[in-house]
Amino acid sequence: MNTPGSLLLIDDDAVFATVLARALSARGFAVAIAHDSASALAHARERAPAYAVLDLKLGAENGLTLIPDLLALQPNLRILLLTGYASIATAVEAIKRGAHDYLAKPVDADQVMQALLGEGSDDADDLPLPEHAPPLRRLEWEHIQRVLAECDNNISEAARRLGLHRRTLQRKLAKRPVRENNA
Repeated sequence: MNTPGSLLLIDDDAVFATVLARALSARGFAVAIAHDSASALAHARERAPAYAVLDLKLGAENGLTLIPDLLALQPNLRILLLTGYASIATAVEAIKRGAHDYLAKPVDADQVMQALLGEGSDDADDLPLPEHAPPLRRLEWEHIQRVLAECDNNISEAARRLGLHRRTLQRKLAKRPVRENNA
């Protein structure tokens, strides 16, 4: 079996990172773990990984801001962004910044491997269309995420653009995104 290559796993959750690293190592990847932006950039500079799995939230940092920096160091790096707070806005922003794929947690190692190796269909025509429109609260969440990304995660600026008080925006961000009903 041909080994897939070296992989840099960037996640601030040590337990999740260790479990995923072990599973990806069993699938042939040579995995290194970084828990913050600085160590991720240092590792990318020193070891030139072929793949990176990046969490959207790295403690107080935003994984989206790390994508261009990683690509500046390693232009051929294939980046997969993982998040527990999936939204269309962050998916679009991740792709714009250079990520190759985007997955919502929880994920398993097979899904990660499939996304990294580009297996499966990239054809948008194969994607199923939603049966019902998303709830209004979900659309609000996605709009807030889009504006926040445009403001480089500056809460005060995003609140100003949205016409909200800063604390109101912070309360909305502290809530989990609205789940869509699959009824």
